[in-house]
Amino acid sequence: MSNIIKLLPDHIANQIAAGEVIQRPSSVVKELMENAIDADASQIQVIIKDAGKTLIKVVDNGKGMTAKDAELCFARHATSKVRKADDLFALSTKGFRGEALASIAAIAHVVLKTKQQESETGTEIAIEGSKLKRSEEIITPNGSIFEIKNLFYNVPARRNFLKAESTEFNHISEEFIRIAIAHPDITLTLTHNDKVIYQLSDAVLRKRIVDLLGKNMNDKLVPIEEETNIVKLNGFVLKPEAAKKRRGEQYFFVNNRFFKSPYFNHAVNKAYEGLIASDQFPSYFLFIDVDTSKIDVNVHPTKTEIKFEEEKSIYTILRSSIKQALGKYNIAPTLDFDRETSFDLPADMRNQPTIEPEIRIDPTYNPFNKSYSDNSRNDRIKTSDSYSPGIQNQGFGQKQAKPEDWANFYTISEDETEEESQGTIELEANDSLQSFIIKNNFLIKPSKSGLMLVHIRRAIERINYDRIMSKFIAAPIDSQKLLFPVEIEVSKTDITNWKENEILLKQLGYQGSVENDLLVISSAPSLLQEEAIIKSMQEILEKLAFETIDKGDIAHNVVCTIAYSSSTGNIKLSSTEEVNNLFSELFQCSEHSYSPRGKKILETINTNDLVKLLG
Repeated sequence: MSNIIKLLPDHIANQIAAGEVIQRPSSVVKELMENAIDADASQIQVIIKDAGKTLIKVVDNGKGMTAKDAELCFARHATSKVRKADDLFALSTKGFRGEALASIAAIAHVVLKTKQQESETGTEIAIEGSKLKRSEEIITPNGSIFEIKNLFYNVPARRNFLKAESTEFNHISEEFIRIAIAHPDITLTLTHNDKVIYQLSDAVLRKRIVDLLGKNMNDKLVPIEEETNIVKLNGFVLKPEAAKKRRGEQYFFVNNRFFKSPYFNHAVNKAYEGLIASDQFPSYFLFIDVDTSKIDVNVHPTKTEIKFEEEKSIYTILRSSIKQALGKYNIAPTLDFDRETSFDLPADMRNQPTIEPEIRIDPTYNPFNKSYSDNSRNDRIKTSDSYSPGIQNQGFGQKQAKPEDWANFYTISEDETEEESQGTIELEANDSLQSFIIKNNFLIKPSKSGLMLVHIRRAIERINYDRIMSKFIAAPIDSQKLLFPVEIEVSKTDITNWKENEILLKQLGYQGSVENDLLVISSAPSLLQEEAIIKSMQEILEKLAFETIDKGDIAHNVVCTIAYSSSTGNIKLSSTEEVNNLFSELFQCSEHSYSPRGKKILETINTNDLVKLLG
């Protein structure tokens, strides 16, 4: 009998390890930057080509290595951080597994140039697929220079798994930002395709956050500082009005190491309870310092999952500290008694004479007279003003909505109740109209099998979505130049994403320019109001920054926003023909049961169910 269990060759074992440690180019950037920090570098440059597929170069002015260490650092489980098992429970450095460089060398062409300050010459090492190709003495600056070329060249399946360049660079940028926030005392530079993205001088934490995420961030930062015998907590949270519909700007650090924790994130959310909408997320940059013996960072190969010995106590301290800070730093609006209140009046009313209010008394009024009370109430209803600027026919009859009619549409936030905020749906009194509306949103129509209940706004949203999307496939979405350009505060990552996707966004109706930390939108889809422009643009940038998406996803997002905007406002259906046309167009849609946002459009109640209901 022959043995069937054999030891894997080193190069195969390294490729397997690389699958856990090096998931994409951003993983390489993270490992190399952390090594540079562990080498006491005060300056680190990160140079990227083609989102890391062609080149990842990290230059630091740290301690450097000897010729022997330069070769040994690429061996598996070779590390300068751990000498005995107990060291795993007292870690203050970043990398310690001894797998990162071995994993990188297994799947890329690697060149290392390194020199210690006390040495006259340095060393150059070249490795391809775990095999040493060259080792020689060279002249090089103090510190280390890692060049990683042709990542995953010998693992084609993994290389094919990589996403679009913009997506991969977003991951690199995010890793860079995490390290930059954790180490504001280090000068950092990030360059992509010969363009400087970030150039950060050493600074205090507040300035580092502002330098990374935009100057508009400064007045939104609320400092957090708490120290107990269990934990030391410091950093910043953002004011409630800065909450977003994405989780992007949420950073936890333990002993200066970035980590993820749904449990602690829940503590932050509880602190904001009642201050932000349920579908919004607060932003934070929080540093937790604890005894290294009371945490275990060796949970996951990427070291972003950490176990805490006293996590329940830390949860309580975290929540109460944030809640106290939000209360302390003037979250509620204040009164300014020195402000000139005349500015609160509209301009055309400021010069009008003051008119004393007139009080009228009805001497015949008797509150116990029921008929009088009812008549009085009816009079008040009849004389009250009623403004209905809604769009009639909405494209569901022989008439088509005029371009100027679209000006009456507006969008609402998801947390508002649709019945209360989207205007009215009016059905004209007409004997031939066999349908009727309930609860200002639903239309009941007889069908062969019983009754059909339809959500009118969602039906309109679905119809318009299909119309616009089918048109977009053949030609760009109609764009309209704005009389007053819309300014949106954005981060440097948002600016990069805007520029990389400018051609696509132009097809979707958006045109603009970048000015400092502002994205100035000069043209937008012709059907969108200003509020909808800002909302849709923010959603697009959020998708570009934090999700793996393609161009079809971006188009869907924009068209979805336009279609949703078209279903708001006041809607008037004046004939059976218009109602029937609405149903006809709905059932011609590719999907008539759900809106583009995934909301249910219709429900059928059959005759048998009606009999059961009415017994």
